[in-house]
Amino acid sequence: MKQISCRVEALEPFNDAVFKVVLRPNTPLNFKAGQYLCIVMDEQDKRPFSIGSAPNSELLELHIGAAVSESYPMQVVERLKECLDSGASIDIEAPAGDAYLRSEQKRARLLIAGGTGFSYIKSIVEQQIATQDQTPTTLYWGCRNRDAMYYESIARTWHAQYPWMTFVPIIEESTANWDGKTANLLAQINADFRDLNEFDVYIAGRFDMAAAARELFRNLNIDEAHLYGDAFAFIK
Repeated sequence: MKQISCRVEALEPFNDAVFKVVLRPNTPLNFKAGQYLCIVMDEQDKRPFSIGSAPNSELLELHIGAAVSESYPMQVVERLKECLDSGASIDIEAPAGDAYLRSEQKRARLLIAGGTGFSYIKSIVEQQIATQDQTPTTLYWGCRNRDAMYYESIARTWHAQYPWMTFVPIIEESTANWDGKTANLLAQINADFRDLNEFDVYIAGRFDMAAAARELFRNLNIDEAHLYGDAFAFIK
């Protein structure tokens, strides 16, 4: 990883708990789709966030889940807002992470996002689009309710425009006029698949969700050499 100074181009809420951040690095950042960066709060405090943009972009997009009660990410949002208002820069360390897109592999892909884990998935899908990679891909995105599915429109656009992409939106709280599944994310995957052995599986979300998913996938005959998620480097 290297340290790079960035200008905060934009910071705006998707909803009352998730913020979109756009950074412009002062030198181009070479990274792979699915990697992450760390916001440098100080030399002993570096906080990781998935890069939500594809490697061909000049800008770095982050999705920060920061409800008022969650001080750890909210502190980052407040620091970024200070930088935006004052014109000061913020330092990042990047790139990091081994759960990047293996574009050379043409096995069917299963992409799984819980909440703001969608930022990780967005980088991968946008890279597939940019490189015209038509590997069959299914995206499952699970959220608490529809308001939490902050980029539903872009995911549905992918589904409509690209024959190789299937989007399965899932919310846990029932709502009227919902064109998607109402279920727990992992329960829905368990209902829809009998065997994952032939899939490349990419997953991002809370650590407890990732841990539960790995146990489920083992029951579905996953080849763990083809299971990618940065959470697995931190949970045993």
